[in-house]
Amino acid sequence: MKRDELIFPRPLELQAEMPPSERGLARDGIRLMVSTLENGQPVHQHAHFHQLGQFLNAGDVLVVNRSATLPASLPAQHERIGDFMLNLSTRYGHKLWLAEPRWSYAQPGPLPLKAGDVFEVGGLTARLVQPFPGLDRLWFVSFCCDLTSVMAQLGRPIRYGYLQAEYPLDTYQTVFASVPGSAEMPSAGYPFTPQLLDDLMERGIQTAGVLLHTGVSSLEVEVEEVESHPLYPEYFEVPAETAEAVNRAHAEGRRVIAVGTTVIRALESAWEGHKVQPAQGFTRLFVHPARGRLQSVNGLITGLHDPVTSHLAMLYALAGQDLVRTAYAEAVREGYLWHEFGDSHLILTTPPTRFSTP
Repeated sequence: MKRDELIFPRPLELQAEMPPSERGLARDGIRLMVSTLENGQPVHQHAHFHQLGQFLNAGDVLVVNRSATLPASLPAQHERIGDFMLNLSTRYGHKLWLAEPRWSYAQPGPLPLKAGDVFEVGGLTARLVQPFPGLDRLWFVSFCCDLTSVMAQLGRPIRYGYLQAEYPLDTYQTVFASVPGSAEMPSAGYPFTPQLLDDLMERGIQTAGVLLHTGVSSLEVEVEEVESHPLYPEYFEVPAETAEAVNRAHAEGRRVIAVGTTVIRALESAWEGHKVQPAQGFTRLFVHPARGRLQSVNGLITGLHDPVTSHLAMLYALAGQDLVRTAYAEAVREGYLWHEFGDSHLILTTPPTRFSTP
């Protein structure tokens, strides 16, 4: 796949600048676009997220990410360059992290740093080891001590320049969050509320959990051949009960719908030939059309992804380029909002028994 195939026009004003609550909405009050194929043609419907159950079937299994968000953005000081920001991404050991040095939440790097540089984070000593191969924005950083107390005292949720204000950590936790570990919120689960989960349960829709600790935001694909784009490893777990629920649903002709691209990465990483196996470890799996058809899921609930990102390649692998591109053109026309506090998208490769009118 060529990089140009991931380009589409998206006006900057369609970035969600604040959480739904700041716009007078409940979490499940955001907009929901539902995309599927009917007679081989893309069909896109518009609803609100609290109506999700109308587009699902009894027996569908929603697989969610139970990872909770860390206060992963930390103030740092370097003797030569002064103050900067260090956004933690992924933990690879007791004292070793992959991290992104930035000038500020609104101004990324590169910073004039080199391997071996020593700096301080909350009074703790840190040393730059080396950049991640192919992703020079990210560095392996070795710390003198565990960062748990520093994150608790000084850490803030990772924030980017399109947000109007800083929000507390609770704002970035989903209703599924139970195991701290994500540098950025697994945001596909953000619109779910206890009331919506009760509604889904009453409709016979099941949930199952996996874990994938998300790192910093997907980087823009810069290589011409999309399949050559590097991904850094992220920790995941697929427990036995979730593998069993997914495999039983497939065997009985019921649908499995991932809540987030992180869930697809976890389930596809645990796919062993003809079923999902319990698994845990680090995955660098890149899901793209050249890899072939997705085996583990029949649909996806996700946000709207930026142009030229690896997430779009995953959507193409799930549902085909034509459906995704027509959906994004529709989202732009209808004024849907992007990013973690934006609107939501349900993509179904197998349609519901029938659509309800929202």
